[in-house]
Amino acid sequence: MKFNNGEYKLSINGINHWIKIEGYENKTMPLILIHGGPGGNHYNFERTVGRIISKERTVVYYEQRGSGRSDKPESADDYSIDLLVSDLKVLKDLLGIERADLLGYSFGGELALEIAYAFPNDINKLVLSGPSLMYSNIQQLIQIQGFMSVATDAMRDRIEFILKEKTSLEEKFNQVWSIVDTETVDHFLFEDQSNAEQNRKLWEESGLKNTGQMMKALYKKPPQVPLIYRLNKIKHKTLLITGIHDRNTGLSVSKMVDRELNNSSLKLFSNSAHFPEMEETEKFVRLTLEFLNTKD
Repeated sequence: MKFNNGEYKLSINGINHWIKIEGYENKTMPLILIHGGPGGNHYNFERTVGRIISKERTVVYYEQRGSGRSDKPESADDYSIDLLVSDLKVLKDLLGIERADLLGYSFGGELALEIAYAFPNDINKLVLSGPSLMYSNIQQLIQIQGFMSVATDAMRDRIEFILKEKTSLEEKFNQVWSIVDTETVDHFLFEDQSNAEQNRKLWEESGLKNTGQMMKALYKKPPQVPLIYRLNKIKHKTLLITGIHDRNTGLSVSKMVDRELNNSSLKLFSNSAHFPEMEETEKFVRLTLEFLNTKD
């Protein structure tokens, strides 16, 4: 690697990206972290599980174009899965990384799979925490069901009303997200509400906002062949981590991904929802490091 520990802004495909390196002194194969959203950031991960993993591994954070502390493109046309994949490739080359492990959570897990598919020789192992399949209807159905399972009676009635309307699934999905309140979202994302409180405090402390622009843009440009039909081409050794209470990307999605991949193992976290790294941190770190440190 050409860069030591610290924070950087690197121009990648015309966009200044926020980069942070920790654990350079460990001299391990770099572990590149890929956040979710789409349009999220690494702020919470940095301050929780990331700082523990970097005690043993060389960790590279980067925030995707238009996300977190990275700059935003001028046009919504400057978002696509292909561009996000290309950004990672350019980043890796700029940092002087020959091969890297990837750890992606939520949408970051889906993006990690796209990267491994596009550049198989550049990637070593994959760790996927609650990966999404955003171009599949199953994702929207899981989230609507998830909200209904934790909503108050009044909120559930409002969702039921939306579901009875003669609109498309996408319209119903967007409407549901537009009406859910903070309490419902916290119960949707976390099994233990003390973890939800910590998460929200960090969100507020960061001052970073997800505008939703990337998600809207990506939905308008789906891949010609959905990822689910290409997973069987990915040969990398993969660790899948999923909370059994995940109401966002869902256990069923992780099982689909695990079934289609060639060389994966699925580990379930019984006390976690969508963020096992925050709800069962010790177990998350232990399994991740055991997986990454095992010689093939």
